[in-house]
Amino acid sequence: MTRAAVKRRLALLWWRQLALTLAPLLVINFMFGISRQPGVLAMPLFVAGLASLFVSLPLFGGYKRALFATAKALNTADEPAAWLTLAERRRAALLGAGLPAWIAALAVFAGLEAVPLVLLALASIVVLYLYRIPRQLG
Repeated sequence: MTRAAVKRRLALLWWRQLALTLAPLLVINFMFGISRQPGVLAMPLFVAGLASLFVSLPLFGGYKRALFATAKALNTADEPAAWLTLAERRRAALLGAGLPAWIAALAVFAGLEAVPLVLLALASIVVLYLYRIPRQLG
C-alpha cells in the first residue's frame, strides 16, 4: 500500500470515528431529550465528562511518539511497521477522545441541559482533531 493510500485510509477512519462519536449523542438527544427534567445526576455526569478529557493525556503522548517514529521511518524499510504502529496508537486514542461525547449521551437520560451537552460534544471534537494525520507527514 502506498503512503498516499495509507494517509487517505487514516483520514477516512478519522471521519468515521467522528461520526461514531457524535451519533449516539444526537440520536439519544433527538429521541429521548425532548421533555427531560434536570435530575440529580446531571451535574455529576457533566463533571465526569469533563474529567474524561484527562484519559486522552497519556494516549496523546503515545500517539505523538508514534507520529515522530513514523516521520523518522519514512523512506526506510521500517515505514510499513511504523504506519501500523501509528494506526494502532491512534485507534486507542480516538476511543479515549470520544469519551466526553459518550458520557454526554448518557447524561441525556439524567436531564442534562443543551449547553453542557454541546460543550461535551465540542470537547470531543477538539480532542479528535488532535489525532488527524498532519500534512507534513509524507
